Amino acid sequence: MENIQKVENLILGAGLAGLSVSYHLGHDKCVIFEKKNHSGGHIHSEILNGFTWDEGPHLSFTKHQYVKDLFFKSIAGEVEEFTGVPTNYYKGSWIPHPAQSNLYALPEEIKNECLEDFLNTRAAIDKEHKPENYQEWIEMAFGKTFANTFPKIYTEKYWTVSPELLSTEWVGERVYYPEVEIVKQGAVAPLAKSTHYMTTVRYPSKGGYNSFANQLVENANIQFQKEVVAINLEDKLVTFGDNTIYRYEKLFSTIPLDLFINYCSAPKEIQDAAYQLMCSELLVLNFEINHPAVIKEQWLYVYDEDKISSRINFTELLSPNNAPGGKCGIQVEVYFSKYKPITEDFNHYIKIVTGELLEMGLIADKKDIIEVHPRWVQYANVIFDLNHTTALNKVLNWLETYGLVREDDDLKPMTDWSSKKANDIKFGDLILAGRFGQWKYYWTDDCVMRGKYISENV
Repeated sequence: MENIQKVENLILGAGLAGLSVSYHLGHDKCVIFEKKNHSGGHIHSEILNGFTWDEGPHLSFTKHQYVKDLFFKSIAGEVEEFTGVPTNYYKGSWIPHPAQSNLYALPEEIKNECLEDFLNTRAAIDKEHKPENYQEWIEMAFGKTFANTFPKIYTEKYWTVSPELLSTEWVGERVYYPEVEIVKQGAVAPLAKSTHYMTTVRYPSKGGYNSFANQLVENANIQFQKEVVAINLEDKLVTFGDNTIYRYEKLFSTIPLDLFINYCSAPKEIQDAAYQLMCSELLVLNFEINHPAVIKEQWLYVYDEDKISSRINFTELLSPNNAPGGKCGIQVEVYFSKYKPITEDFNHYIKIVTGELLEMGLIADKKDIIEVHPRWVQYANVIFDLNHTTALNKVLNWLETYGLVREDDDLKPMTDWSSKKANDIKFGDLILAGRFGQWKYYWTDDCVMRGKYISENV
């Protein structure tokens, strides 16, 4: 008879969602199993040669006072608080963000085309028509000229798919839908007030974004380097790569849902549905540069179709402690997916991006590059393609037969925490949490709030 250990609340994954579940249920009642040798998941920070690197740009701009207070306590009040100022690069022009309300910064010819097309589109718009995909949405929002010059190109780089293949439910406030007068004013001169959804942002003074999780990690019972190899939902057993087996009373999974289904040896039709859950993969290129940042904006979006760089951030503009004095950390994101698989080794992409940074003037000279650290992120962002809802619904329906309680918003990309009240439901023995655990468009505050909500309904 195999030696089976018993756990009351077994949590898979020590990312922010898993930590939040354990914290809110009580660390003494939970055991977290983590495949890696550190906690934090996507908010894990690394310190190399005096540079602090997050997994891409992370900033807290949460409106939830509960999360603000928790993060503030985690870093003992040592926080950088500032106005988020992103910008955009397009064929040698620097355009304040969002570009749709700052057309004045565009070259004259394309500016006039975008404005005229935008005004004609808005004048003829059918308010009763609901766009069937994201391409239709951006054309209705901005007119075809702007849509195909800017968001279409960026979508193909960041989401790795054509906007015709994306749904629209994920958009929310993530993409600014401008008023006509705002666009007209922004085509003449800078607006008096930013239209970006981020205003005041916060970032830890020391230790990278991961420091915001300090309070959640403290006293957590985490077993590291525990990789799942099998899950038996019927007998409530989880087997790990070191041949240990645990029987749970309740299972909380924050690991990617497609992997979870694979570990459960689900029927082929369910595995096929899980395979249709799409996400992007990310190559983060961390450049140590021997001079300060040459622009004041903390991050930027690259719209040029011929460049593979999509989003770029400057780490020491988030906190001066993120880089040694007189130096800067430039972090470049290059995205891939099943739609757009990576085909070359990392050095190939480093060479291309280096040329792009020099062309944009973000690096003064090639000799100023001290070192480049590539970092591969297998699961970056959920891609809300047109198959997403059908595939996710099929997977959740199957899991419902093993203790998952369906929620009213479990097919929606986002969660409205203000309307999702405690005691809405009574959770069963299987509970999903986190961006990839639930396959949602979650930010860090969502992962914290999910753990809190779960604790109030278990």
